[in-house]
Amino acid sequence: MNGDNTNLTILEPGASTIGTVCSEVKCVVVIVSGRPLVVEPYVDRIDALVVAWLPGSEGQGVGDVLFGDYAFAGKLPRTWFKTVDQLPMNVGDAHYDPLFPFGFGLTTQPIANTTMA
Repeated sequence: MNGDNTNLTILEPGASTIGTVCSEVKCVVVIVSGRPLVVEPYVDRIDALVVAWLPGSEGQGVGDVLFGDYAFAGKLPRTWFKTVDQLPMNVGDAHYDPLFPFGFGLTTQPIANTTMA
């Protein structure tokens, strides 16, 4: 399908955009993908990582939680690998050394709306 790649990397211009933007300002990287991608090379440069998977028509919901309008709770439904060479990787494997383990995630509270109407 369009957008698929065999090495599960972030394609250009995404990778260079992360380097350019995140070196200048605090940044949140939002990945819209149907599967985990290799993100380890970027983790030390970003302030937050959100995986929106494939939100379809619900992309506004992703924005709503990013801007603090609603609480957010997210837990990984699968292990997130460091490199493609680690695949397949499952909890309990002898070589289990994930970037983010199964169930890793975050829960937030909404931020009070302080904008003036």
